[in-house]
Amino acid sequence: MKIETHTINNINIAEIISEEIIINDAADGLDLLGNLYYQGFDKIIIQEHNLTSAFFDLKNGIAGEILQKFSNYRVSLAIIGDFSPYQSKSIKDFIYESNKGKHINFLGSTAEALTKLAE
Repeated sequence: MKIETHTINNINIAEIISEEIIINDAADGLDLLGNLYYQGFDKIIIQEHNLTSAFFDLKNGIAGEILQKFSNYRVSLAIIGDFSPYQSKSIKDFIYESNKGKHINFLGSTAEALTKLAE
């Protein structure tokens, strides 16, 4: 795993670069969050493929558990990728509602994520 730092308007944003799944469960999410927060990052970008596929099955509660950790610590998260394979109404609604706010966003590219997180 590599961490690429982006600084925009004095905001340090960590972009996770990896081909592997980084977050399999809430404990992994909390570990990543804690490590990056300790390094001075308040905003994080992670790729959709770095999350367990179970994250996108809302019935199991993994997404809620992970995202609650980010909310509790007030760390903004942008998940980037192609979300079209996830066709359930619940995940589509979840993504839509998340994107209305500023804290958790599902976006198509790093450029979009940087723009959103720099606000």
